[in-house]
Amino acid sequence: MDGALARRLAVEAIGTFFLVFTVGTAVHSGSALAPLAIGAALAVMIYAGGHISGGHYNPAVTMAALVRGRIEASVATGYWVAQLAAGVVAALIVRAVTGPAADRSLSPSGHLLAGALTVELPFTFALAYVVLNVATSADHPRNSFYGLAIGGTVAAGAIAVGGISGAAFNPAVVLGGMTMGLFGPVTLLYVIAELVGGALAGLAFRALNPSDR
Repeated sequence: MDGALARRLAVEAIGTFFLVFTVGTAVHSGSALAPLAIGAALAVMIYAGGHISGGHYNPAVTMAALVRGRIEASVATGYWVAQLAAGVVAALIVRAVTGPAADRSLSPSGHLLAGALTVELPFTFALAYVVLNVATSADHPRNSFYGLAIGGTVAAGAIAVGGISGAAFNPAVVLGGMTMGLFGPVTLLYVIAELVGGALAGLAFRALNPSDR
């Protein structure tokens, strides 16, 4: 592994760690402002590391970047490993500090599970679509608003559908949430919906920006 890739993976791990850590502690606090805290944490981590790794911190966003043609498959695989591992480590620390959240475990079934999957896919699409357009588009070079746009998308989604699906929009958050006891095992199905949403965002970007490769 070359030094440049190692730095990118380290940044992805750091950013994902603090995102999942914030999700766990914010949800544990029970504050109505939890979505804003999570969105803000994502925004500042993107500003901190976006210039090095792209600031994905989310396997679904990495999927979108892969389909869009922004990164190679070998790099995407490294990102996924770093993101998922960092999410689990963050979750273990949150669990050690706050205890398991079994009493708040989200385990939808039947039509509730269908509804949860239905909102996870489009909001993950929205998140990845925003990332591609504000952080990778040739029409927005060196803009200063990309972090706020991405963090705002997560906060808006959390407020809008948090009561339906838990508003993960991120496989690393799903795995971390399961480790903390916030999500039940059935929510692993979210990962499929999220990766599909990311892939669709990549395809949408390619279709709408044919000259931007």
